[in-house]
Order: sequence, then C-alpha cells, then structure tokens
Amino acid sequence: MTKLFAYFSALLIPPALVRKPSAEVVFESLHRFLASARTHAGDAIAVLQAWAAMAVDPWSPLPGTAPLLATRMGSAAPAASPVRHVWSPLAAAGRRIVDDAESRFVDRWPEPGHARMAAGLFLGSLALACAGIVGVVTVAAPLPPVHLQRLAGLDRPEGTASIASAGAGAVIVPAPQAAAAAPSTTAAAPPPTPAPAAPAAPAPASSTAAAPPAGRGALPIGKGMWIWMHDRADGGDPNIIVARAKANGLTHLYVRTGTLREGFMAGPFLDGLLPVAHANGIRVYGWDFPYLNAPGDDVLRALAAIKYTTPDGHRIDGFSADIESTHEGTNNDLEFVTAYVNWLRQNVGPNYPLIATVPNPTPGKVKSGYPYREIVAPFDAVAPMVYWMNRDPASDAANAVSYLSQFGKPVFPIGQAYDGGPEGGPPGVPNRDALIRFMQYADAVGAAGVSFWSYQHATPEAWDAVRDAAEFRLDLGDENGNGLTPGMVRAYQTALSGIGFQVGVDGVWGPSTVQAVRNYQTAAHLPVTGKIDQATHDFLVAPVAAPIQPDQ
Repeated sequence: MTKLFAYFSALLIPPALVRKPSAEVVFESLHRFLASARTHAGDAIAVLQAWAAMAVDPWSPLPGTAPLLATRMGSAAPAASPVRHVWSPLAAAGRRIVDDAESRFVDRWPEPGHARMAAGLFLGSLALACAGIVGVVTVAAPLPPVHLQRLAGLDRPEGTASIASAGAGAVIVPAPQAAAAAPSTTAAAPPPTPAPAAPAAPAPASSTAAAPPAGRGALPIGKGMWIWMHDRADGGDPNIIVARAKANGLTHLYVRTGTLREGFMAGPFLDGLLPVAHANGIRVYGWDFPYLNAPGDDVLRALAAIKYTTPDGHRIDGFSADIESTHEGTNNDLEFVTAYVNWLRQNVGPNYPLIATVPNPTPGKVKSGYPYREIVAPFDAVAPMVYWMNRDPASDAANAVSYLSQFGKPVFPIGQAYDGGPEGGPPGVPNRDALIRFMQYADAVGAAGVSFWSYQHATPEAWDAVRDAAEFRLDLGDENGNGLTPGMVRAYQTALSGIGFQVGVDGVWGPSTVQAVRNYQTAAHLPVTGKIDQATHDFLVAPVAAPIQPDQ
C-alpha cells in the first residue's frame, strides 16, 4: 500500500507535497480505514455488495448499512440517507485537503490553479483506487443476495410512479363478487402468457347487500402471486391482471407499495387495481422491503400504504413486511428488528392483518441467528420464501412449514416461479412437476395457503401448474364436510379464526367447525346452514375492509 501511495503521488504531485502534513493525514486516515474494514469485514462486505448492486442497477433501493456501521452513523439516521452520511464528511475532508494544498504550494506552481488541480487529481485517483478495492471485495464475497440479483440486469421501467400521500377515510364495503367476461381469443397477449379478456366492470358498492363481517382483517388463504414491478405485470393493466388471476384460480395478489428511495409509490397503481380486484373477489395485500436502519421511517412508509384510500374508497386488504437477512442488506440487529415489528403492530392495531415474509428457514439460515421468533411474534401469519434452487421443493416446503409452525401462526409459503439460475440454481423457472410437488407437500404438512414469486417472471407452464394443482383450492362442502379435503378444511378454519370466529385449525371437520361456520353466517346475515355453501364460500374469500386503529 505504501508503494501504491508513492506511485500515485509521484505521478500527480511534486514530491515535496507528499512529505507535508496534509498528505500524511490522508495516508494515516486510509490506514485507519482499512484496519477498521478488516475488523468489521462482515459489515464492510454487506455494504459494498449493496452499493455494487446499486451501481449495476441505479433503480435498486439505496443500500442499507450493516449493524456496526449503523451504530456509528446513529440509529436515528434517515433511512433514505445512508450515502449522504458517508459522502458528506468525505467530501468536506477532501475540500479541506485541497484548500490546504492550494494555500501551501501555490507559489511552487507556474499557475495559481495548478496546485489545486494537482491535489484534486490525487484525491480522485485515491477514490478510484478505493473503488477498485470495492470491486475486489465484492467479487471475493459470497454470492450476491437474492433480491439484489433480481434487480441486476433489469432495465429501469420507463417513467416513475408519482408519490402519493397516505389517505384516510371510510372504506366502502365490497359488493358480492362480480361475474367475469369469458376469455377471448382475440385479446391482446402481453408476455409471458396470453391473457384472458378483461373482467366485467366492478359492481358498485351496495348499502343493502349482505357483506362479510369486518371485525378483523382476513388472511391470504388459497393461491396468490407477487407483483414486484407494476408495469411488468401485464403492462400494469388492472383488467388483464385480474382476469389472469381469476383464470388461474388465484384468491389474492401481493403488490409492492414502496421503496426506500421513493417512499410509498403505489397510489396510481392501486387506484386502478383495487376496484377491479375487489369487485371480482380478489384480495390485494401490500408488501414492502424494510432495510431497518431507520425502523421509524420504514413503519411510516408501511402506514402510508396501509392507510391509502383510492378515490372510490378502497384500501389494501392487509400488509406483508419482507424482512430479509443481512445478505440482502437488511439490518438484523435485534433492537432495530423488534422496534420495527412492534411499532408497526402498535400503529395499525390488533385487528389489522399483518404477514411476516421471512427467509426460507434452512438449517444454515436458522444457525446464522436470523430472529424468526422475534419477527413472527407481533404478526398474524408468516410467509417463508421457499426458493428451493438445487434442493428438493418437497423437502424445502416440509421443512419450512414444520419449523415455523412452532410459533403458533398460520404459514403461507412462497414458492419459486422465477429463474434461479443467476443465484446458483438450475437455469429457468422451475417446471410444472416441481411447482406441483411444492404445493402438494406444503399442503400435506399444514400450510394454510400458498403464493409464488413472481407474477412478472412466471412462465405459461408455471401459471398452468398453479391453476391445475388440486392443493389450495377452496371447494364447497356439505354440513358433514363432504367434498372438502383436510387442506380445504384447514384453510376455512384459518379464515374463520383470522376474522374472529375462533376454531381449532386441525383440518378436521367437526362440531366446533360447524358452529364457527354458523356463527359466521349469522354475523354475515347469510342463511345459517353450518356448511360451506356458495354464499359462505364467496364471503370467506372476499376482500374485507380490514379495520385500522385510529391515530392517537
């Protein structure tokens, strides 16, 4: 390092400058920085990986800082300003060094500006050398994280969604499910699969029609799909999105509602999607990726999504926090994690449905100390990201559901419907057999529902597998439960318990389940039959106006 320093110095500035205090200060500071980086190698690699991914794709969220660096910056640092915290003091120090060099050596150069130019060139070269160190460390580090890899290689969509402010107001109770138009062979077919024709226009809300009870929000039973980039989900067309969801047997969608850089940004998309989805019986859950360096800011962004109301009175049906591990740049310091999950629950109240999206609990992830127990505790359900890569989807699904069931919350595993090749898995989206096998074993070990990452990546084969799988369908049954599989019974029990009609979730149709159904039908002003008839089914899967705790 000494030789490298001398080399750049000899090229750029007179030898006399190297021997002066300003240059010595730079050298000593660089030494201290490198020593600190070696001491906190894990933090350094985490941050360097995130910044490297950001350089590949400027649209990716600003990087989060690792716990030790966050402590140095101050726990109250704004979530959107980690770069400013690092850059500002470095820029100020650089200006001081350049100013000092100019004042000391201005008389040794032919032109007054040459001294300042030489000092600036030296600092610029030093910055390039540091950038080289960043590249070396990043290449030598473990495989880049899943979400950052998904960002890399994707072009930024044209245009940027405007930032909408959170709104408040009463939610219009959803009307009974509207009928969808028959699929058309002449409908436009955006990639990756041909889409059915748009569903019928949303039915207007009725003040006289019976409506699902709304004492508590509903959990995502059945089958779902995750929407990441709005405009890459069938061009962002809500009619096509909902038509595809219905045609493939989905009961719900997850929609990304915010980013670290843009804050809550999903208002325009939700304005179009929510009325159509709700009129057609499709629930919409928001999701966000908190980096947890400033948990208060992350909570405010989540609340903006949760409280946002469309012009015609619709809100999302629930919210999922995608709490990744440190490999994805998320701060897993327990103090920051517990602050976020508890503040979020305190602000929405006990009756709003919150789902914790967590990494696949492989033995390695569990051993690494990821705080599953502390994260799941304030949430109503947990959704593990079961991306099996080179492993068996059956064993991954069984392990995830079995491990997370110990926390006493419904488990809704997320399957892999994207190309895992860049992350070390086989190239291409998993085939039909793998996807169905995942659903079969998730159902067999007690999952209450399932979803897939992601809408924009799924191939026609993947969509067909989701549609055709017998698991996680929600059929009708008589008063003795005939026509219902144990998985269907478990899903209905989860739905009833989630909205406040308590019943044991065991997949067995018995007297307590019949009574819970009867209680629900009474509250919903439906015929009290004690069975899952069409009207009861439609209400149990319909969007529900989830209650939010009023601002204190």
